[in-house]
Amino acid sequence: MRSDSTPRFNPSFPVDFVPLQGTPRDCEDCGKAERVGFQFDYAFQPIVDVAARTVFAHEALVRGPQGQGAASVLAQVNEHNRYRFDQACRVKAIKSASELGIAEPISVNFLPNAIYKPELCIRTTVEAARAHGFPVQRIIFEVTEGERIEDGPWFADILREYKRCGFMTAIDDFGAGYAGLKLLSDFQPDLIKLDMDLIRGVHVDKPRQAIVRSMVALCADMGIQLIAEGIETVAERDFLSDAGIRLMQGYLFARPAFRSTARIDPAVFPTTSA
Repeated sequence: MRSDSTPRFNPSFPVDFVPLQGTPRDCEDCGKAERVGFQFDYAFQPIVDVAARTVFAHEALVRGPQGQGAASVLAQVNEHNRYRFDQACRVKAIKSASELGIAEPISVNFLPNAIYKPELCIRTTVEAARAHGFPVQRIIFEVTEGERIEDGPWFADILREYKRCGFMTAIDDFGAGYAGLKLLSDFQPDLIKLDMDLIRGVHVDKPRQAIVRSMVALCADMGIQLIAEGIETVAERDFLSDAGIRLMQGYLFARPAFRSTARIDPAVFPTTSA
């Protein structure tokens, strides 16, 4: 019988599917993408703390082996390889961050509909973190709120399990997808990233400004850190900083750096911050 604290099994896998077990060999194979069927790599984009004028974290963004866009990689993901791909992404992101000497947290996107059993996925990730000397406390699992989740409570169970094991959790593109406030009522992540469509031109758009200010207050009440993504202009940065958002990500600060970390020009930080 399933207890309330035990995440449920996701039945949406082929009947001949054999999951990884989280062994060192599994992690080694995942890191080489041998079990996925195609090659991919990573670019890293910083998430900055504008108040402290420092890098808060780096988002690991999937790329093709020669730096091609994410779409070229994701087009090769299907129901038969999505679990392997999701596992390989975790391992390769951790391995790449370790090799680059990243000292800040890394944010890794995961596919909620690629979860077989949370305990197996977590085991593989923990083994990879151990093998590459990257503390689990510096790993953020980021899920796009726009993903269509067939079983909301099951998905909330997964996020709770990851948080219980010491990982940070984030909801990306908040406000752009299917779950919205319902997901937030079921589970409170460590971080929420406001969708870039909400941020674009926010400094001159009253409805967007009202939504942003409401989200700042809501997240403060719930103990959630808020990240504004897609920042491209100084005016957007300044409004968001004045509204109380200190964590930001976007081309204003740095573009993703393929197989590297980006350099940030100190001049892009505001002279005063909220």
